Amino acid sequence: MATSQAANLTERGREEKATIRQDVSNPARERERFGDPSGEKMKALIWLGKNDVTLTEVPKPTIIEDSDVILKVTGSTICGSDLHLYHGSVVEMQKGDILGHEFCGVVDSIGPGITDLKKGDRVVASFQISCGECAYCKMKLSSQCERTNSSHLQNALYGARTAGMFGYSHFTGGFAGGQAEYVRVPYAQTNLLRLPPNIPDEKGLYLSDVLGTSWHCVVDTGVAEGDVVAIWGAGPIGQMCAEFSFMHGASRVIVIDGGAGAWRLDFVKKKLPKVETVDYSKLESGKSVTKVLKEMTEGRRGPDVALECAAGEYAKGWAHYLEIMLGAETDTSEILNEMITSVRNFGKCGITGVYVGFTNHFNIGSLMQRGVRLIGNGQAPVQKYWEHLLSMIENGKLEPLHMVSHRVKLEDADLLYRLYDERNQGIQKVYIQTKFSKEPCPGSPALVDLE
Repeated sequence: MATSQAANLTERGREEKATIRQDVSNPARERERFGDPSGEKMKALIWLGKNDVTLTEVPKPTIIEDSDVILKVTGSTICGSDLHLYHGSVVEMQKGDILGHEFCGVVDSIGPGITDLKKGDRVVASFQISCGECAYCKMKLSSQCERTNSSHLQNALYGARTAGMFGYSHFTGGFAGGQAEYVRVPYAQTNLLRLPPNIPDEKGLYLSDVLGTSWHCVVDTGVAEGDVVAIWGAGPIGQMCAEFSFMHGASRVIVIDGGAGAWRLDFVKKKLPKVETVDYSKLESGKSVTKVLKEMTEGRRGPDVALECAAGEYAKGWAHYLEIMLGAETDTSEILNEMITSVRNFGKCGITGVYVGFTNHFNIGSLMQRGVRLIGNGQAPVQKYWEHLLSMIENGKLEPLHMVSHRVKLEDADLLYRLYDERNQGIQKVYIQTKFSKEPCPGSPALVDLE
């Protein structure tokens, strides 16, 4: 919390480098400018501090710029990335920020600059906000848009800025998220994808992030025909990376997880019987994940590809736990080191789990001496892939509901955060409905009461 407060101070009085209004993370902060003139209210999930979120009533957002759309949210979800905000691991969170970067809905109102969307259109939003016109956007690398995030801190820390993101702190522009009944979408013609009538919200929603992120992890790291792929993390991203790895010709896929999340290994294996699993929390004394993977791939001397789908804030050992607690590092290198030492010589390691800043005790020697390729997959440019993935859903090659375990009400979102953080048994991927949602589509989980 203190780190976020200090980081926020560095942005005060910043010279705007973005082409859209920044720091509109809750219309209640300036209701005269950012709240709907009608005075209509909405329910939204806001961040109050470390491990503290709550559902509250705030003003419905209004059109601020010509390229805006106000979306009536019909579906949202929670992502492992949201837990980094929940824990306060991502800097520049402010009390009252509206959360949520994955959502779909119906166009409620449009700015005067909108020409190819109309009121009533069903759409899904990309989790990043792109302008559609800068050099990166023209290359379909929408997550690296140069015009939607003016964070000085991110520029100083990373050497460049990435795109703005919905509901993901002032480090990425300070935009209100979609765990709410309404959301403002800037540059809407670029950041909304129209959903066809035969694709229900429960399938289209996941084009917002998880499907594009998983696909990007696999193709960007270069999974190829015949590869043995090891995946760290059996959550929704890890599950879909396993499925997409098989689609790209992997001969074997090994998923690693453990501890409170060990049940997810069985969840994934039930959906993908060909998957092999390793529960690191049940390894016998003296056995490491690296040693087990070497034994499982004896003829190849390790997996060809390692995919990181877990994130860097979860320390396994006391050294990294204490260093993170003391601010000596932001992210642990433990999984990265396991990946580097596990893959074969000249193997490839892709990082798609969130890493915020710096890490210690990184095994750069193994990386260099053995020719291992370390690939930062980055925030996935979902707009590069979402039309292709939508066609795969339409023709039946891809079934997003394989990862969806629960359907809950927006009113239960605060409790959902706690249960998801605890890796509560059986909660894999969730569909969060609002008062605007339709009845569940065939094959979708029925509504459950988390209380």
